[in-house]
Amino acid sequence: MKKLFALAAVSLLAVSFGASAADVEAGKAAVAKFNCASCHGADFNSPIDPAYPKLAGQHQDYLVHALTAYRRGTGSNSRSNPIMGPLAKQLSDADIQNIAAYLHSLPGSLVVRK
Repeated sequence: MKKLFALAAVSLLAVSFGASAADVEAGKAAVAKFNCASCHGADFNSPIDPAYPKLAGQHQDYLVHALTAYRRGTGSNSRSNPIMGPLAKQLSDADIQNIAAYLHSLPGSLVVRK
C-alpha cells in the first residue's frame, strides 16, 4: 500500500511539473503559426462567428482537453469538427500545453457567475 501511495504521489508531481512547464511565449508563437485568431478574433474574445468559442482566459486544463479531443477526431472522448480537426492534428503535445497556457494567460470576458 505504501508503494502504491508513493507511486501515486510521484505521478501527481510529474503531472503537476508537466503542466507548469508550459511555455506561454511558445504558445503565443503557436497561435500565430496556426492562425487561431482568424476564427477566434485577434484578442481571442471576439470570434468571427458567435458559434465559435471565446478562448481568452479559459481554463488551461479545459483547453488542453478540448484540443486533445479535436486531435483525436472520432471515437470515444473525442470531438469531431471539420475546421478544428485538421488543425489540431498538426499539434504536438507541447503545442497543446503551450497554446493552452498562453490563452489562459490572456484577459478574458468569460462569465463565471451570473
